[in-house]
Amino acid sequence: MDILVVNPNTTVSMTEKIRRAAERAATPGTRIVGVNPPAGPESIEGFYDDALAVPGLLAEIAKGEAQGVAAHVIACFDDTGLEAARALACAPVVGIGEAAFHVASLVAGRFAVVTTLARSVPVIEFNLLRYGLAARCARVRAAEVPVLALEERHPDACNRIDAQIAAAKSDEGAEAIVLGCAGMADLTAELATRHGLPVIDGVAAGVALAETLVRLGLRTSKLGGYAPPLPKRR
Repeated sequence: MDILVVNPNTTVSMTEKIRRAAERAATPGTRIVGVNPPAGPESIEGFYDDALAVPGLLAEIAKGEAQGVAAHVIACFDDTGLEAARALACAPVVGIGEAAFHVASLVAGRFAVVTTLARSVPVIEFNLLRYGLAARCARVRAAEVPVLALEERHPDACNRIDAQIAAAKSDEGAEAIVLGCAGMADLTAELATRHGLPVIDGVAAGVALAETLVRLGLRTSKLGGYAPPLPKRR
């Protein structure tokens, strides 16, 4: 099967990192197609960037549908444009934030999220409420690391993430950690080993759940809110 993995920002190096993480998570026989829109914000940090990224994201989803991909994964932890993408697509559409929350809830009673900047915390908290998983999340913590700083694997950025995971364990009793940015995908294994608890990367969780939906023969419902867009001038 072909799975389209869309990085909604325009940073090509991050798209490549996400593609590699998705390929590591994919099972044999799955081909990962990693793309990003040509126009939009270079990183998504908060509500404003999120809104600017949606048109480019939807254009990539439409291309994937035309190419007949089996499923789509939106590789931004804010689940940028997720509901609109599901209305546009017949193939399953998985957001890496929602995927990671569900996976964490299957391996721990309470999990914490460690994200990049404080401005992203309200977005994530709102999504947890929408998904009905807010009660399972002990806290959403910000490491105050800009998204693009993760491209360089700067020691200070990694130290800040480490400190927030340690605090989530000691202060909130977190039993698992969800990494709140696709740019953190390559840190998962070392963080899990260092802190001795499950660490969930949304890219891997999103790909695994997308594959499962395809194998189950499930498509996006076209009733109600995910009904196809009405024809009109746009």
